[in-house]
Amino acid sequence: MNDMILNVREVESKDWATIIFIISLVLLALLSTIYEKRFADFLRLGISDKYVMLYRENSNLVSGFNILLFILQLISISFFIQLFLSASNMGSKSDWILFVRIFTLTTSFVLIKFLIDKILALTFNIEEFAEMFNLRKVTYRTYFGLLLLPISFGLFYYKDIDNSTYLIILAVFLMANALIYLASLKNYQKYISGKLFYFILYLCALEIAPYYFMYYWFTNS
Repeated sequence: MNDMILNVREVESKDWATIIFIISLVLLALLSTIYEKRFADFLRLGISDKYVMLYRENSNLVSGFNILLFILQLISISFFIQLFLSASNMGSKSDWILFVRIFTLTTSFVLIKFLIDKILALTFNIEEFAEMFNLRKVTYRTYFGLLLLPISFGLFYYKDIDNSTYLIILAVFLMANALIYLASLKNYQKYISGKLFYFILYLCALEIAPYYFMYYWFTNS
């Protein structure tokens, strides 16, 4: 009798991604139901900055509306990072443990950066400017993150996508963020000119150093 050789076939499950996709839809439904008018204004950010003008008070950064959007943004970015790593042969897009690690790292990075931002703004005595500047910047970043959410899920279920597709999406995302950053600087240039030295220190410590160290850690690990 011939010996039978059994090979273990690994089946990658995508159920966890489907569950997270459903959770994202539920969060979107909550946003559109509980904050109907505000969510409608938020969705029009691509054609009008009415939302930033209407909801510019400082408490918006920690409101229930922004917390829900923050969670959706983290899910969107974490999914895209995992897809990018998978396309670069540095991970599997079906590995839910990898997603949890990316999500945890991204959340920690954003929260630590937010805390450092508060400390630096208090140290340099530019709290008012930091609040206004970050509100506009974070609002648009969240908007782009929300737009990235359906793209990320679509790419997750679509096969045979080369790495260039992710590079193009990443380039567009970074370019859009750069334009928003420059537009924010232009809007507050009068305030910046009065405290230029402190703003340069603030910019280097918060907007350059964290991303440099993140890039250094990522490339070396």
